[in-house]
Amino acid sequence: QVQLVESGGGLVQPGGSLRLSCAANGIIFRFYNMGWYRQAPGKQRELVAAISSGGSTNYADSVKGRSSISRDGAKRTVDLQMNSLKPEDTAVYYCKAGGVGREYWGQGTQVTVSS
Repeated sequence: QVQLVESGGGLVQPGGSLRLSCAANGIIFRFYNMGWYRQAPGKQRELVAAISSGGSTNYADSVKGRSSISRDGAKRTVDLQMNSLKPEDTAVYYCKAGGVGREYWGQGTQVTVSS
């Protein structure tokens, strides 16, 4: 059974930092491209950052320069470090694994940026 389990969300003040982590079970991790997406109330789900199976990364313009995505094949995890957080970063953040013709999603973790 495939499981993507996110952790690390919470309440943070503007300008603060968070590190989200996604643990992947039930997939051959090295074959999958991994990504972080977010969905704010009333808005569509959008890509935040992605990292390919080969380690190439790409970021949404809104987070470029203040976020970093990384993956650890031994731990089967993909992390998203977010700095200089803004209220508009408030959303549910989801982990996604895509590859070999399939995709899987985690259950999401809430990130709230507020003073």
